[in-house]
Amino acid sequence: MFFNKAADKTGIPKDYLEMIRACDTIIRFTFPIKRDNGEIEMITCYRAQHKHHHLPVKGGTRYASKIDLQETMALASLMSFKLAIADVPFGGAKGGVQIHPPDYSKRELEKITRRYAMELAKKGFIGPGVDCLGPDVGTNEQIMTWIKDTYVNMYGETNINAEGCCTGKYVNQGGIVGRTESTGLGVYYCTKELLDNESFVKASKLESTGLKDKKLVVQGFGAVGYWASHFFQKDGAKIVAVCEYNSAIYNPNGLDVEAVKQYM
Repeated sequence: MFFNKAADKTGIPKDYLEMIRACDTIIRFTFPIKRDNGEIEMITCYRAQHKHHHLPVKGGTRYASKIDLQETMALASLMSFKLAIADVPFGGAKGGVQIHPPDYSKRELEKITRRYAMELAKKGFIGPGVDCLGPDVGTNEQIMTWIKDTYVNMYGETNINAEGCCTGKYVNQGGIVGRTESTGLGVYYCTKELLDNESFVKASKLESTGLKDKKLVVQGFGAVGYWASHFFQKDGAKIVAVCEYNSAIYNPNGLDVEAVKQYM
């Protein structure tokens, strides 16, 4: 829908727009795992590479019960557009596993993650010069480190850059300082820029520019929501509500972000 709205204003021929819209490569596969209780469960996985005009392609890895092929393709497309706007020379990609992480033990998550990485490697959908996976909803430094470790075990002896198969790893496992808070920090900077813009503030019917004393509601309190809230509070804003997938908390006088994180 958003693509179509923007496309109508570009003057680009329809056949070219269809070429831009289409994903170059898409994969869906399943594999079995043995749960801690002895039951066998089939796990469904996806990866979409939107465009190969620049390699490697780059995009997040999402662990979510509602993920499907259409969402994966749409998010891969969005990654291409974001990278192009930022003048980053990568193609867009996205992938994920159709599970709800809290329903699985750490041992089960490791088995799922390592098998996912192994299957992607066998099918040519991961690699430092091919497809670089990143963290997303439901994944973290531990998940990304398991992915890296699996790929390095498979190809580390023949590929000196094998650790570059994914981002978001633990720092002592080849990760980058600042990666964990980077997306939330980006949310903070974007919001700060908007609230420092007088025309935006006027159109939004706000009383003043700047973040100081603004009341904010945060949807989701994972890595992105927490770090955005951390920087908002540090700059004088008040986080009055935090919403999660199964609950919400509210305080009109503002919440202590660190206390909320500790409680969660």
